[in-house]
Amino acid sequence: MPSFTSRKLLPYDTRSDMDREKSRKLPPVNKAQLLAGALSLTVGLFVYLLDRPAGGAYFLYRTGTAFTLHDALPNFLFGPFGGNLPTFIHVFSFSLLTAGLLACKKRGCQIVILLWLITDCAFELGQKFVRISPDVFNGIPILENTGSFFVNGTFDPLDLVAATAGAAAAYLFLVRTMKRRCLL
Repeated sequence: MPSFTSRKLLPYDTRSDMDREKSRKLPPVNKAQLLAGALSLTVGLFVYLLDRPAGGAYFLYRTGTAFTLHDALPNFLFGPFGGNLPTFIHVFSFSLLTAGLLACKKRGCQIVILLWLITDCAFELGQKFVRISPDVFNGIPILENTGSFFVNGTFDPLDLVAATAGAAAAYLFLVRTMKRRCLL
């Protein structure tokens, strides 16, 4: 009769060594949130390609893309929402992408959304109250267009509403797609 000491007991964690190794290398992410964030950014891209004048977005300007249907069919797809939709999408999509990469719980989602909301509102308010030289950010990747944004941008209080609505929509979406694992 075998003794209890000769029997091999199974560890609590029954995952294979390969599964344990994989879980150590890849941080948890929320794929649904990442996918929704990427899809909403695609909608934002279409706003700029279809309803805005050429050169209206930094990322299109840097790539040399001059394609737009704005002159031929102004505001034909997004109508009156095309003006404020990018602000909504910016807060919504980047909140989803950030929270999805961090696999946030509720508190982490709130922090992520608040930071994106503050960022968008600061840039919007900066168009009204900040007058800086367009050359201040030259040479800093991604921020090169910031000075021009503040000098040539137009303040729209509806963009503040759109940013807030984007934050609220992001929160609702993130809470419904939340997983238990979290880095924040």
